[in-house]
Amino acid sequence: MQTKTEKFRPVLQNLTKNPGAEMLRYGWQRDDVISLGQGEGCAPTPDFINDKTYEALKDGKTHYGPVLGQPALRSEIGVYYKKIFNLNIPQNRVFITGSGTTAMHLALTSILDAGDDVVAVTPIWKNLLGAVEIAQGTTHTVPLHYTEGDGWSLNVDELLGAVTEATKAILIVTPSNPTGWVMSKEEMQRVLEFTRERGIWIVSDEVYNRSLYNEVHAPSFLEVAKEDDLVMTVNSFSKSWAMTGWRLGWLVGPSFSEGIIRDLALYDNMGPPTFTQFGGIEALKNGEEFIKEQMDLWKSNLDYLYERFSKNPKIHMEKPASTFYAFFKVDGENDCLDLAKRFIDEGGISLAPGCAFGKDSRGWIRMCFAVSREKLTKALDRIEKVIGE
Repeated sequence: MQTKTEKFRPVLQNLTKNPGAEMLRYGWQRDDVISLGQGEGCAPTPDFINDKTYEALKDGKTHYGPVLGQPALRSEIGVYYKKIFNLNIPQNRVFITGSGTTAMHLALTSILDAGDDVVAVTPIWKNLLGAVEIAQGTTHTVPLHYTEGDGWSLNVDELLGAVTEATKAILIVTPSNPTGWVMSKEEMQRVLEFTRERGIWIVSDEVYNRSLYNEVHAPSFLEVAKEDDLVMTVNSFSKSWAMTGWRLGWLVGPSFSEGIIRDLALYDNMGPPTFTQFGGIEALKNGEEFIKEQMDLWKSNLDYLYERFSKNPKIHMEKPASTFYAFFKVDGENDCLDLAKRFIDEGGISLAPGCAFGKDSRGWIRMCFAVSREKLTKALDRIEKVIGE
């Protein structure tokens, strides 16, 4: 006799567990835990964004809106790409979504059938692999390689060599969560030429492309792709504009994708909330100074953290080129789940285990440092308490 849960779809019953989410829940059971396992900073959403959103609420922008988002926001994203990337992205290629996660779900659901293969560069945020599972695709992973002194790198030959006749898409996160690795424009061009010849999609998560420490933005596949290439890029307001709780993102697709994404979004979620999109418009128009302030804080915290970690011979980490994560490993600690649990039990600090980002990053730990210096100092003290000096 079937149990009640067996009445659900088998693919959902058998979804791979997310160790990062499980560790977060474990840490939430204690009141004294410093939680740096999630990917968000301590800064609240700026008032200029909140005020514009409040205006929209007062003006009655609380009704159903267009499934693909407010035309004004879709248009403003085109203005943003022109201003920051010097790209011409027309409104009919921009689709507003209720989070970057939703954008990724729509992208993958629109192109994958049951049994299709996806080649993914790892370490990678687990939710993206979960989206492939829900679409009943199969993921083959190609790991980034870590070299002491040089950090993380991608072997493009290895990536392209993993593609088979069954491959439907290549999935890349750049800048990388959790490593901070950034794909170069030359690497993007090479991968794009390869996929263009074979009719394979590229799905690129570019949520962190404004979090580069030595440039205004990271390279985007949109800079090398033609408008009709099989390329979709995912983005979000969450990180750069401190809007994680707003659940507002966008997807840029090829010139022929609007109708397909509109129909999929119609049946999936009916589009994002109306009033939040006016906050998004304001973020894009007037958010550059706030982004700079955030980057200055994150850079200062990264320098401080790296200086402290460098004094401990047990810790191995290279400075990331982007994002607000320290991805590190500790000598003698090969079980990242056990270490993450000990950080909570013995140190009162919650961090993300590396295995949450794929089997190739077992033994690693991810820490978000986009917090106040006081909180970061306390967190580093607790880490040292657990691992010693």
